[in-house]
Amino acid sequence: MRHRNSSRLALTAAVVAVLGGLWVWPAVSSAQLPPLPVGTLLGATAVLGGTGTLVAGTSDVLQASDTTGGIASLLTGETLHAVTIGYPDQIDSEASLAALALNVGGTSIGADFVMSRASAVAGGALGASNIDGLSINGAPIPVTGDPNQTIGIPGGLVVLNQQQTLPDGTLVVNALHAIVSGVADVAVASTMAGLSGGSAKAVQASY
Repeated sequence: MRHRNSSRLALTAAVVAVLGGLWVWPAVSSAQLPPLPVGTLLGATAVLGGTGTLVAGTSDVLQASDTTGGIASLLTGETLHAVTIGYPDQIDSEASLAALALNVGGTSIGADFVMSRASAVAGGALGASNIDGLSINGAPIPVTGDPNQTIGIPGGLVVLNQQQTLPDGTLVVNALHAIVSGVADVAVASTMAGLSGGSAKAVQASY
């Protein structure tokens, strides 16, 4: 996995272009997570394509990428990508993963492409997710694009475009979050931007 820090002047045109569309998204100021299963006791945590945390107010960029990644008996994916960009008054974060294949508690979840974005400036934050070709146990699942779309699965749930505003105004966006109590808690394409700093992860899993 490649992990690179550089100055703001080293940002590529491609990264700027990808994140340039953030300002056309609708604002999310107070979206809250739906109730999640309780009693989860998990022993291991893994991160794929994680940038680490960029301190708010820092003009820098953190990136991570890989062609493939996986967690044995849980998840595989391709084209893992994560980036967080800091400016004196703004943070932009993006994470994505293609060819997702996740099996949690006997439930199979697949998607052609999963992406989340979070952006924060003084006074507000914006977030959005894109999920293409989503299926659960082989059945196609319509994706509304609304924050916190929730789908029940045996022993838990799947939340799409999960958005949470932390007490300090930091926005956390998980494109897809699958939880089965006592088995696994998997966030796919997770981004954060705000006063707590910026970060992006293609996958974060506790299992």
